[in-house]
Amino acid sequence: MNKLKFGIPKGSLQKATLNLFEKSGWKINVNNRSYFPDINDDEIECNICRAQEMSIYVEKGTLDAGLTGRDWIEENRSNVIKVDDLVYSKVSQTPARWVLAVRADSDIKTLEDLKGKKIATELVRYTKRFFKEKNIDVEVEFSWGATEAKAVSGLADAIVEVTETGSTIKAHGLKIIYEFMQTNTQLIANPKSYEDPWKKAKIEQIRLLLKGALRAENMVGVKMNVSEKNLDTVINLLPSLNAPTVATLYKSDWMSVEVVVDAKKVRDLIPVLIDAGAQGIIEYPLNKVI
Repeated sequence: MNKLKFGIPKGSLQKATLNLFEKSGWKINVNNRSYFPDINDDEIECNICRAQEMSIYVEKGTLDAGLTGRDWIEENRSNVIKVDDLVYSKVSQTPARWVLAVRADSDIKTLEDLKGKKIATELVRYTKRFFKEKNIDVEVEFSWGATEAKAVSGLADAIVEVTETGSTIKAHGLKIIYEFMQTNTQLIANPKSYEDPWKKAKIEQIRLLLKGALRAENMVGVKMNVSEKNLDTVINLLPSLNAPTVATLYKSDWMSVEVVVDAKKVRDLIPVLIDAGAQGIIEYPLNKVI
């Protein structure tokens, strides 16, 4: 039987990834003592590894495909196929940012002010390349964690750190003076694996369903009953992906109307629909929108 070796990122994204796969139709059972979780698909073999190393294993062919951040692909300069962007995180559905931060009371205001200074970061190789290209001589050291504290305590003059909202950096008494790049989770594949027709088809299946699950997170289904005389008025109020589904109720001049809409709009939409004559309104969650 054909097998696709697929990498699941360990760490902060692991839970969000498992939830996303479950919505997509794959149940992954993780045993804390094993790096090879079970999945309800005989054609997939799961491996858990750090996102920082994922692109290395995919490039070597140890894994056929996996999920990692754009930042770690850039850090490792990995030769992989970037199949698709999958914007999701543990906090928000916006790309995270790698930024340069210093103490709020620091005299460092520009990149040039860092000449001869020490920078702490986990993104070492990318940071070194960046400043070398800028012809700014800095010392870059690897940070094993608690990177914000190094700038606060004076162990480093600045840090390069990832943030989603910026609140943690601000809470540590730091200020952002430069943004390097935005990063988000990406589905990547080994070039040779992607040339294999069966593996490519399996990777594309994963891509399709993961994207559908992500899209569904911001949408809901809405179903209602509408009298024929109010139908046009109600339909004109409905923001939907396509034209709404309308079905005639049995032996009645009422219609069943069903749409998929942005979840943020429903709270304002429902009272308006009621005023327009809609009844029996049902809102329900979606697993996938494709």
